[in-house]
Amino acid sequence: MSSSIAIKGGEFLIRPVEPLEVFIPEDFTEEQKMIGQTCLDFIKAEVHPILDQIDYATDTSVMVGLLDKAGELGLLGTSVPEEYGGFGMDFNTSMLVAEACGAGHSFAVALSAHTGIGTLPIVYYGTEAQKQMYLPKLASGEWKAAYCLTEPDSGSDANAAKTKAKLNSAGTHYVINGQKMWITNGGFADLFIVFAKIDDDKKLTAFLVEKSFPGITMNAEEHKMGIKGSSTRQVFFTDCEVPKENLLFEREGGFKIAVNILNIGRIKLAAAVLGGAKQVVDQAVNYSFERKQFGQSIQSFGAIQAKLASMIVKIYASESASYRAGQNIDDSIVSLKAGGMGDAEAKLKGVEQFAIECAILKVHASEVLDFVVDEGVQIFGGMGFSAEAPMERAYRDSRINRIFEGTNEINRLLAIGTVLKRAMKGEIELMPAAMAVGKEILGVPDFISSVPEGIFGKEYQVIANLKKAILMTSGAALQKFTTAIEQEQEILMGVSDMMIEVYIAESALARVDKLVQRDGQDKHQVAYECALVYLHEAVDKIHNAGKEVIMGFAKGDELNVLLLGLKRFTKIAPKNLIEARRVIAQAAIAKNGYIF
Repeated sequence: MSSSIAIKGGEFLIRPVEPLEVFIPEDFTEEQKMIGQTCLDFIKAEVHPILDQIDYATDTSVMVGLLDKAGELGLLGTSVPEEYGGFGMDFNTSMLVAEACGAGHSFAVALSAHTGIGTLPIVYYGTEAQKQMYLPKLASGEWKAAYCLTEPDSGSDANAAKTKAKLNSAGTHYVINGQKMWITNGGFADLFIVFAKIDDDKKLTAFLVEKSFPGITMNAEEHKMGIKGSSTRQVFFTDCEVPKENLLFEREGGFKIAVNILNIGRIKLAAAVLGGAKQVVDQAVNYSFERKQFGQSIQSFGAIQAKLASMIVKIYASESASYRAGQNIDDSIVSLKAGGMGDAEAKLKGVEQFAIECAILKVHASEVLDFVVDEGVQIFGGMGFSAEAPMERAYRDSRINRIFEGTNEINRLLAIGTVLKRAMKGEIELMPAAMAVGKEILGVPDFISSVPEGIFGKEYQVIANLKKAILMTSGAALQKFTTAIEQEQEILMGVSDMMIEVYIAESALARVDKLVQRDGQDKHQVAYECALVYLHEAVDKIHNAGKEVIMGFAKGDELNVLLLGLKRFTKIAPKNLIEARRVIAQAAIAKNGYIF
């Protein structure tokens, strides 16, 4: 397939990457970098000095004050169109803002809930009157927003919600009754986006509910493991009257809103947690100079250097994939608008096209942060367990990210499930590719096949083979189970893990390839080592996941053939990873923090 044809979501499985066409963080303009720096400066100056005050405040005034200051700087209107008082930033710039604010702990959660799920449904689905009424207030921070979807018996299965809405006899207001829980910003929000079912509808409808409307009550603030400074309340609606004009989008359109806004939330969360992860590396490297054992700073020990390098490698790879996908979304939006689609619909469709990548990135980045904070605690040693040092908060605050925006288990199933659905519809040419791989594993291996040119010629061949491993495994599983594969969650999760690793590994290679083509290898030797270390680790993970999946459904000759195919497709030339990690760690030690 020609690289000039725009890539579709999930197509990375069957198309080679074109490094020069991939957006990398180094491509950001000076203006975009300044926006990111403004956010970093705000977090450093306004948030970090009062983290304890935020976490242990007895009311919400501290958080509200911070959001007011953020509103004055324009940080609440990044994705709001200019005509409604915002900046109307493109998607990748809004990702950069999310990353820069991501080290803000509880504040980052409150900010993202307001600017994302609290504001975007109105941006994308509101009537002109609704946009005029609410967006300027939300963009300035005059009003704060919350999103009321989850209920006690409907978490991952959002459409099982029991909150009801009924039009009153006068036909002027919807009367809402029900309970919502885990509502971020609930304690101080002025506007709630509430999901309920009208009468006996099967699907949800969304409503814009102001705090001043009668019939809204709340439980006390939830006591949580982490993100203690974010307001989290249960919200009750008892005969709450909402003007019929405040129905958002269309009747039974709420589930569509929820799904599409979650796609955006997932990839934005990926960017945000990477901001948090980079801060942890900075703190860990800095502390490795201060902490002395056996008469020397622990940064000189190989075991500590290995930890620092592993943290950096994972962040670098995840970041590479996040902005690659962010630009794919931007390009898709531009293409749809050029085809005559309206701005809001194009933005939604652009993100929806890359729902697979959004799910992949949410899973990967949140698990990278969990890995990084865990190693951060270990590097701090006893102080890592002390609330006097920063790792204790980082460790606790990290854990929610594997639950936010759909659990990582749900997102794994969603990623592979969406690939298979699109393949069955013919939107991704997955089945012909899988059949071709099936024939290949029965043939004689081509030991003298040509290797692509360039710095990563051999590595791109490895990536191509890893994709074949995924196609072979998923194709055989699909043939075995057909439509019943939806019930085989362990199989699907394993294939999803394989898919996640190949996307992230390929993204890191493409980033470094583009940099080397631009500046030469000497300037990017550390990045080169990062990409190779990640690839080697990914090969092992893909082999192990593939083996477990294959043994989960195949028997006899088929089992042997598939395992042989997996072994053939998960080979990589040996590399001294210990030495590579030392190079990466020593660069971080020289810089006293995250390198890139």
